Amino acid sequence: MKLYYSPGTCALADHILLEWIGRPYEAVRVSREERKAPAYLAINPAGAVPALEHDGWVLTQNAAILGYLADLAPDAGLLGDGSPRGRAEVTRWLAMVNSDIHPAFKPLFGATAWLEDETLVAKSKDLARATLRGLFERVDAQLAGRDWIAGTRSIADPYLYVVLRWAKAQGVDLSGFGNLERYFAAMQADPGVRRALEQEGLG
Repeated sequence: MKLYYSPGTCALADHILLEWIGRPYEAVRVSREERKAPAYLAINPAGAVPALEHDGWVLTQNAAILGYLADLAPDAGLLGDGSPRGRAEVTRWLAMVNSDIHPAFKPLFGATAWLEDETLVAKSKDLARATLRGLFERVDAQLAGRDWIAGTRSIADPYLYVVLRWAKAQGVDLSGFGNLERYFAAMQADPGVRRALEQEGLG
């Protein structure tokens, strides 16, 4: 398997999962400029990461890749407790990270720069941080009494860890969220997480 990534992007979640499932893989670093080049656009026409190449087939979209990797290694138990409700619980939190939390970062990553008014751009970023605090408040409540967001270690955890890294880097107020801090510290100490961070030069 070959994972195409750019350091610190959501592809880090797939990188961590590859470490967790213990399957051989190659991690290919792709710069922002290289993602626009014809060679990479032939792999992913969106010019985005992650992309996973496996047996001559390319899969894109982070949530899809996470699910695929978990299905390749069922013994790792990364899709819940084996029951329909257990899998749905994993999907619930993966969907929240993918569809609610991740997109809320867009103003902080420059999506509102087109406004060309520093005051308006700043307001958009303040609103994004407030929105993100509200979302992380819900996650903090879910983590009360739990080590993992879905109850057991799952594909939602590496993605949640990635957006928590972003939140800390972008000045999102996470004060008072003790469950999140405990969770983040545990993820930081995880051997698979450490290996992925080191490979991406983020250790």
